[in-house]
Amino acid sequence: MAGDAAEAGGAECCYYTTDDALSHVGFGRFQALVLAYAGVGWTAEAMEIMLLSFVGPSVKDEWGISAQQEGLVTSVVFAGMIIGACLGGVISDSYGRRAGFLFTAVVTGIFGFLSALSPNYICLLTLRFVVGMGLGAGHVLGTWFFEFVPAAKRGTWVVVFHCTWTFGTIFQALIAWAIMPVLGWRWLIALSSSPCFVLLIFYSVTPESPRYLCSRGRIADAKLILERIARMNNMSLPSGILIPQKVSDNGVDVETILPLITSQDSDATDMSISTKSSFTNAFRTLVSRSLIRSTLLLWFVYFAFSFAYYGIVLLTSELSNGERRCAPVGMPLRQQNDVRLYRDVLVTSIAEFPGLILAALLVDRVGRKLSMGGFILLCFAFIAPLAVPLGEGLATTLLFSARACIMGSYAVLYIYGPEIYPTSCRNTGVGVATSVGRIGGMVAPLIAVGLLENCHQKEAVFVFDTVLVLAAVACALFPLETKGCQIQ
Repeated sequence: MAGDAAEAGGAECCYYTTDDALSHVGFGRFQALVLAYAGVGWTAEAMEIMLLSFVGPSVKDEWGISAQQEGLVTSVVFAGMIIGACLGGVISDSYGRRAGFLFTAVVTGIFGFLSALSPNYICLLTLRFVVGMGLGAGHVLGTWFFEFVPAAKRGTWVVVFHCTWTFGTIFQALIAWAIMPVLGWRWLIALSSSPCFVLLIFYSVTPESPRYLCSRGRIADAKLILERIARMNNMSLPSGILIPQKVSDNGVDVETILPLITSQDSDATDMSISTKSSFTNAFRTLVSRSLIRSTLLLWFVYFAFSFAYYGIVLLTSELSNGERRCAPVGMPLRQQNDVRLYRDVLVTSIAEFPGLILAALLVDRVGRKLSMGGFILLCFAFIAPLAVPLGEGLATTLLFSARACIMGSYAVLYIYGPEIYPTSCRNTGVGVATSVGRIGGMVAPLIAVGLLENCHQKEAVFVFDTVLVLAAVACALFPLETKGCQIQ
């Protein structure tokens, strides 16, 4: 009897978290399927972004709009993304990760397809703005996949996930090359929305994140998902009781945890009440004393990386060819033909793969902060020589190297951002940071194009390098290194 009681007491003291469970079952067939699903969504987002490179000129020719109106077709998408990033984060933190990526799939897919039927310019602008809202919430897919990956290999697999973005840009260039000359921009827009409908077809079989379920007190539901993961990976869960989070290595706050386990139905009933103020509570967490430094630094780094990424794309188009916009008065500006446009998008997109491969190799070995800082300083080194006129071949090599580095740093940032926030406000935190980043993407063309078209190449390079140096400093100032750590 005494032995049985001791054994029962020992069993009661055996607890494990979702991180413990995922590390025990490892990365297997279940996570591979989650990666495939999330990758389709990330590919869809990349296709919709790259779509802007091809549709604007064709719309301008068909409807006779001005250059400013053509640019607005792109601007409204980014404006929608700023709103959608915050909205998607709030939805996924309040109602679940599945609700978050359902929002992005429905909005992007349906309104993207309707964009192909636009009867006039105003209708097209309105629909593309709504599409931008759907695209802005796309970060939810990355966080959803992230929350299924064991800590030891989290960085590597999230970088692999980001390879689907580069695949999307390449695939979009290929289908644009095939479709635009024959069928026109409307068919391209319609076909570009198709990956979102793939997400909707398989949505019913997608699992909710067990981390999210634990954060809402739905321990039994979380354990069912973890058991499903273990079965598909031909593994078993650790023995003991699943808990949301360990307080310390020596024990757990049982008084807090056991009510969560035994009163799940009550918690689920109260969820609709708690979600009413979820954004307020989440934002308070983001700016709390323990997170305010990380949050402010993350906002700046997202802004700087987005500013640098889109700036390098623009610098590539301006500097990697013999003819420049900085031409004598009266000389017509260079206009790329369609074939060269498709080719340039393909080549510059392929340049991202070396950066992603290097990031995958480094992120779980040297850490997040050092990886980001190193990539950014290399990017600075590759851009700095462009302040003076260089041969086309050397300029192209430097720009492609810089593109690889900024993509590698971006991939690591998309790992680090979710890791520093607790599950209850993770997508809200990443969503707000992504919105700030979109502002950087909108500002970059104004500075890059404005300076380069007025023959201020040195000044343009100086601005981008200054932002990169400040971003490297910000990476060094992050208070946390999350390599191999359990996430909250």
